[in-house]
Amino acid sequence: MTDDVLIGTTGSLGRIRLNRPKAINALTLPMIQAIQTALTEYETAPGIAAVLISGEGERGLCAGGDIRALYDHGRSGFGAEFFRAEYRVNAHIAAYEKPYIAIMDGITMGGGVGISSHGAIRIVTERTKLAMPETGIGFFPDVGGTWLLAHAPGEIGTCLGLTGEGFSGADAIYAGLADHYVESAKLPALIEKLSALPATADIASVRSAVQGFSIEVTPPLAAHRTDIDTAFAFDTVEEIVAALEAAGTEFAKKTLGDLARKSPTSLKVALRLLRAGRTSKSLEECLQREFDASHAVLGSDEFYEGVRAAVVDKDRNPKWNPATLEEVTPALVESYFRHAADNLF
Repeated sequence: MTDDVLIGTTGSLGRIRLNRPKAINALTLPMIQAIQTALTEYETAPGIAAVLISGEGERGLCAGGDIRALYDHGRSGFGAEFFRAEYRVNAHIAAYEKPYIAIMDGITMGGGVGISSHGAIRIVTERTKLAMPETGIGFFPDVGGTWLLAHAPGEIGTCLGLTGEGFSGADAIYAGLADHYVESAKLPALIEKLSALPATADIASVRSAVQGFSIEVTPPLAAHRTDIDTAFAFDTVEEIVAALEAAGTEFAKKTLGDLARKSPTSLKVALRLLRAGRTSKSLEECLQREFDASHAVLGSDEFYEGVRAAVVDKDRNPKWNPATLEEVTPALVESYFRHAADNLF
């Protein structure tokens, strides 16, 4: 176990509190292993009605996986071990036999989405900022993101997955990544209410308790739904870019700027994964496909250049290679789908 994850109970509520606030609770391998251990213990504990995951500190639930550790050790075999453990936790959460509640207050990105949006009851606040920002570091939306985003309404998931830009809690509900909007000031009272539920409480009872604190909100993305559905309906990134250029709206111009900063290779790989997610039969199928493709990522220079620019040198100026969409060949994209990794499940 690790002090970076606090495990305990409050009444009938099993608590998992991420406790690495200076790093916005970014997930290390020991943290992922501790979460899995807690999930297994609580799932059969007779006095536990539900499990709640939250983040310590004021900044957020979780900023994602510890990409600096992957940068330092990804080629050594550590990367495969990390993703294997993380993706199995994501699948466990999705199939959890008790109500799994996630408080997605503040920053919830990448791996933070994986430990929250697969849950049964997902709570956002006015402080929530979600993102799947992987295309900006030479990667692709993972932790089951290619399942979640592929099943978002219309092309919302395609847009969010490719641009990697942050979005609000209201938009998270709109995209199907969250369920309830609760003002952050009311979270302590909500947790107290959940803790007081009987140990025999079912999912309907838990959901009803949360609903009592929820409010209705308007998602900003809804105003751009037509633009998004029109431009992101294509199966090549080049066609998406052309459609945005043709639209000429302020939203389209901003979106073009967002895409221009991402790895061209990652954009093409991500789009292929997102499209595959639409016809996948299960979350596990998507996680396995992501795990297979992650081996190519960890063996490529693109990921390490992206992390260098974002986290190591922090110059925010990655030198992508290939540098343009036109230079990303079908053979290069295909290389991300050739590796058959060990079976996760």
